[in-house]
Amino acid sequence: LTVIFMLCPYSYVVESKIEPFYKGGKVQISKDEKYIFCTCGSRVNVLEISTGKIVHSVEHDDQEDITSFTLSCDDEMLVTASRALLLKQWDWRQAQCTRSWRAIHTVPVASMTFDSTSTLLATGGCDGTIKLWDVVKQYCTHNLKGSSGVVHLIQFHPDISRLQLFSSSLDCGIRLWDLRSSRCVCVLQSHYSAVTSLSFSPDGGTMVSSGRDKICTVWDLETRKAKRTVPVYEAVEGVVLLPEDKDLSEIGVKSKDLHFITAGSKGVLRVWEASTARCVYTQTLPSPLTAVSEVEEERDDDPRSLTFLLHLPQVGTDVEDIFPLCALSQFVGYNDEVLDVKFLGKGDSHIVVATNSCQLKVFELLTNSCQILYGHTDTVLSLDVFKKGFLFASCAKDRSVRVWQMDSDSGQVHCVAQGSNHANAVGSITCSRMKASFVVSGSQDCTVKVWDLPADLSTTGADVHQLTPRATEKAHDKDVNSVAVSPNDKLLASGSQDRTARLWSLAGEGNVGLLGVFRGHRRGVWAVCFSPVDQVLATSSADGATKLWSLQDFSCLKTFEGHDASVLKVIFVSRGTQLLTSGSDGLVKLWTIKTNECVKTLDAHQDKVWGLHVSRKDDKVVTGSADSNITVWVDVTEVELAEEQAKQEDLILKQQELSNLLHEKKYLKALGLAISLDQPHTVLTVIKESLLRYCAVWNTNARNCQDAQAVLQVLLTHLPPEEILQYQGARTHLEGLIPYTERHMQRIGNLLQASMFLNYMWQKMRVAGAPKKVAEQRSWH
Repeated sequence: LTVIFMLCPYSYVVESKIEPFYKGGKVQISKDEKYIFCTCGSRVNVLEISTGKIVHSVEHDDQEDITSFTLSCDDEMLVTASRALLLKQWDWRQAQCTRSWRAIHTVPVASMTFDSTSTLLATGGCDGTIKLWDVVKQYCTHNLKGSSGVVHLIQFHPDISRLQLFSSSLDCGIRLWDLRSSRCVCVLQSHYSAVTSLSFSPDGGTMVSSGRDKICTVWDLETRKAKRTVPVYEAVEGVVLLPEDKDLSEIGVKSKDLHFITAGSKGVLRVWEASTARCVYTQTLPSPLTAVSEVEEERDDDPRSLTFLLHLPQVGTDVEDIFPLCALSQFVGYNDEVLDVKFLGKGDSHIVVATNSCQLKVFELLTNSCQILYGHTDTVLSLDVFKKGFLFASCAKDRSVRVWQMDSDSGQVHCVAQGSNHANAVGSITCSRMKASFVVSGSQDCTVKVWDLPADLSTTGADVHQLTPRATEKAHDKDVNSVAVSPNDKLLASGSQDRTARLWSLAGEGNVGLLGVFRGHRRGVWAVCFSPVDQVLATSSADGATKLWSLQDFSCLKTFEGHDASVLKVIFVSRGTQLLTSGSDGLVKLWTIKTNECVKTLDAHQDKVWGLHVSRKDDKVVTGSADSNITVWVDVTEVELAEEQAKQEDLILKQQELSNLLHEKKYLKALGLAISLDQPHTVLTVIKESLLRYCAVWNTNARNCQDAQAVLQVLLTHLPPEEILQYQGARTHLEGLIPYTERHMQRIGNLLQASMFLNYMWQKMRVAGAPKKVAEQRSWH
């Protein structure tokens, strides 16, 4: 007979978070290429590229949005500008503001940049002026006027000896400023829409400009004339000149002529040969992604369009790593409202997230690198993962369900099957538990559908398997919010806005058979979940309650109440002995089923927690909320118990050491140890025993005898003689006090006699020649 004791978790802590760090605006890479700087409201976040984590963040005290920022070329200084017209200089590694000054601009700063020496700072304002600042000597050196409207682009010539500055504003021209004379020496006219970026050749003699007018212009900076205009057939947001000293034949660079890369509204990188104005290479996107069509390109908010293009020379030293233009990492700056989240992959190394969009996001937890999956055409509402963790299903408002597969080696995910047969949005989906044989979907059309999967889900190219429902059943009178399959794949549970949950049989062929109805919730049922070990179903509802139901007689076994609002998700953990629930109050609660007790409340979200999932090893939990935060929690119960046990052992050892010290009469060490152990009675005992001994020592010296006698007086006044005599060595110490005390008393008596004689002599003295009144005063004193 083997008895297994299982430790139920009672404590989770945050292991990692995926939180918003970028909501649009400027992006800059540090010179050492380890950090990404980007704006997010009133903050500038610093993202570590290797881990994808926010390592530093600076924020203005006034909570005003940051309109622009720039990092010095030596990575030492970060300067930010806010709507409050303040410029702040930061030590960004310590997140400390080292200097703050008022911008002379009358309206917010729109752009800023440092020169290559990190001493000159240029700021372009919405008032059409450009200010130059000496950040070392801390004064304004130039005030350049003449631009029309917002100066949205500003850049120094890389050769600082030229002392040239380039800027662009609403007039679509590129102004060249001579900083020696503080004058605009020419305006380079070629674009008919906003100029978005500039890129310089290594020798500084050639410049390429890009614009939203779908052209790039190559400029000769010696003659200040356009050498070539290259039509690129897309609104270009970024351009980078390719290095001439590297073999880039894999991306179509066959000659030594000038080549550049563009990024824009089509969402792909393209390489152009300047001399012939030909596109020699177009980036290949992973299937099933395609470039943006001409119709989609006209949309300003297309998620695939590119808005920045930055050159990383050090990464580019290993050409094979980045060419032919394959993505090394991808980070998502803002997830919007998280609607569902599930663990995925080998060892639950990834999570798949459904946000308030038609794209799915797959994050690698170690690096936060993200794949974006395209396929659905409307908001994805729900997800579920098959047992092995490499296959998962999704459903969306586009009335379709899709099945996705992750490659176990590369981690790449692609769609392998899809089905579309519902008459309304599909709000919930669940997968078979034993093997990947079917999925079940629940829809706002009040039906549930069972979709059989083909035995072989492998696909070629962009082809996907088309699914057809094996069974369709009108399950409820209102929207179906949740569906769940039992661990043996024989039962199906559904929860609905009609305030009921229902149990269905999946054992027979064809139709789904109703077995019973669970009634008791006062409002709509948000989630249903089968116990992994017992004949029990858990439901959570908008009435704030979570209930356990018997599958035998459909009776309510237990009710858990603690959330202040709707309970949106419920799952079993700890082999079915505990429940985790998440609610609209932003809280996640851990319940022990046996005692009906909430043993832990996890508070890390500020809005509805829609997503809740536990890892296959039952040691981690992931939550996703409407506040755009995704939190991974780890069970630290065993760690905390081990720490508590170690503390208890350490306490026992210290108490034994204290007893030994008292026995050895090492009172000083004993006193310090007793204080550290917070034992006030022991401290008092040590003080009493040591005071008498120290009094005997102090009393031997005339200089300290008064202190010794004061302490002795307190002891003799407040303690009975019987208690004093019980202290170790008390009789010896008292016997040592008597002769010295008698000697001190004799000395004091002699001093008293001498002082009385001195007082008598003083009273009888008269100062010769002193007035009578003064003599009387002296006599009085």
